[in-house]
Amino acid sequence: MEYPATRRAKRSDATALLDLLIALANFEGLEPPDEEAKQRIVDDIFAKERLGAFVAVVGAKRVGYALYFYSYSSFLGRPTLYLEDIFVLGEYRGRGIGSSLFHRCVREAHAKGCGRMEWSVLTWNHKAIDFYEKVGAKRLDDWYVYRLDSDQFEKIVDKRAAKRTR
Repeated sequence: MEYPATRRAKRSDATALLDLLIALANFEGLEPPDEEAKQRIVDDIFAKERLGAFVAVVGAKRVGYALYFYSYSSFLGRPTLYLEDIFVLGEYRGRGIGSSLFHRCVREAHAKGCGRMEWSVLTWNHKAIDFYEKVGAKRLDDWYVYRLDSDQFEKIVDKRAAKRTR
């Protein structure tokens, strides 16, 4: 059963969506986005449509969100919906809102012809891990997640450029 006030985000949700994203950063102990990043996020969702978002609303308050984008599986020959964030404010947890947001993403992946849906979960977030395993998701043991950040991009690009000029 779907929580009735879970819906696709609209531009009028942008400020509340950013507030929720900051609440997620605080929950995970991460640095929240700066003002420029906030503007890019809003543009990427609502102007460039690089990201998709769903929000959960209780009364007039946005209390949760899911943020996703698509990658591509060259082996399946189909897109993959990647669930970047799913978050519900602490005082609204336990009401099925997170489950509803997750299932909206599953339906979106199905509707878009995706071959799979993927996401990452922090190792300490046992409630999320339990939920995902309960719905049948499988943790991949044979893959490691690696990351380069933009500072590392510059170092690699600069190093490659220096090699070319020799």
